[in-house]
Formats: sequence, structure tokens, C-alpha cells
Amino acid sequence: MAMTKLLDRAIEAARELPAEMQDEIAGLLLRLIGEDDGEIYQLTSEEQTDLEEADREIERGELVEATDVRVILGKYIR
Repeated sequence: MAMTKLLDRAIEAARELPAEMQDEIAGLLLRLIGEDDGEIYQLTSEEQTDLEEADREIERGELVEATDVRVILGKYIR
């Protein structure tokens, strides 16, 4: 089965990243499709705190504009 254009584009972009980032992306993808090694990622206390703060920001309506997200992603995805 052929990849979609979007998946193909993402894979091509990932090829340009350092090996560590490629492995992280690969692990995420494998977990999403259920082909991982069974490990469940555990948040560090700092990550948990950051996530809780992000949830509070969302509840307060403190969201970034889509154009801002595109600018940031544009630096990494071509």
C-alpha cells in the first residue's frame, strides 16, 4: 500500500533531522499504530507540571493563533 502524500512528506522531513529526533519520531509512530515494544512513556515530574500548566492555559483560553504555529513549524518542516 502506498503512503499518503502527507505521510510521505513527514517522513522526508524527518530524514533531515538528527538521529535522536528520528528515533523519537519513529517510536511515537510505532506507538500510535500499536507496533511498539510495550513500553509506556512516563512523564517526569517537570513534564507533568508543564502539562498541568498547559491544561490550565487552555482552560483560560490562552491559545496561540494558527499563523503563529505555522511560523514555528515552518522552521522545521519544509
